[in-house]
Amino acid sequence: MDDGTKPTDAETEDRQEPRHREPVFNLAGVVTALIGICMAVHLIRAFLLTRQEDLLVIVHFAFLPLRYTGGYPLDVYALVSPFTYAFLHGGVAHLAVNMIWLAAFGSPLANRIGTMRFLLLWCATALAAVFLHFVLHPYDAAPLVGASGAVSGMMGAAARFAFHIDRSAGKPGFTGPVLPLSLVLRSRMTVVFLAVWFAVNLIVGLGSGAGGVPRIAWEAHIGGFLVGFFAIGLFDRRPMG
Repeated sequence: MDDGTKPTDAETEDRQEPRHREPVFNLAGVVTALIGICMAVHLIRAFLLTRQEDLLVIVHFAFLPLRYTGGYPLDVYALVSPFTYAFLHGGVAHLAVNMIWLAAFGSPLANRIGTMRFLLLWCATALAAVFLHFVLHPYDAAPLVGASGAVSGMMGAAARFAFHIDRSAGKPGFTGPVLPLSLVLRSRMTVVFLAVWFAVNLIVGLGSGAGGVPRIAWEAHIGGFLVGFFAIGLFDRRPMG
């Protein structure tokens, strides 16, 4: 029996197909995989390896400049350590900070350029980070570990898009063309970011390594950042049409 009432707009909407809601953590698959690998490596080192075994992992897979200048025979570890060092971290805080920034900057970048280009950019920025570190500290025996150089490259690449993100497609990604330097330097937010990023890295980096404070390889951060900033155009997808 019809009681003469009509459903409200809200009731009609509830009967329709549920709305699409963007998940809180909507990371690109390749970024999720990289975060998972870094976390798994750290957990294995922390809970499954002995102290001696973990030391061997560092010696073999961290980047040690002295490996190349100390007269040691070059082996397979000399070839892989400029990349594998990025998956090793000095502690939980080091790991957490890098993974948070990787999620924030890496995911929209991966959604923009695609998985393979993102992995190539990761390798290029990781390699650039150790290269600049090596140039400035060729006889350093201290191991270099962490994804900071590669993540800094993601930040540098993001600056070339002035941090503009398109969220309409359900997969947030940087949008617009890779901006020329003239336009990047006209963006107040980007210029402030660049100034603060370099200042913080220099101040924190130069102030580390003394008084029991862990040494921070700020040179590696800058090496990765510069390649991400200047070379992102080589990794970007060609515009359609």
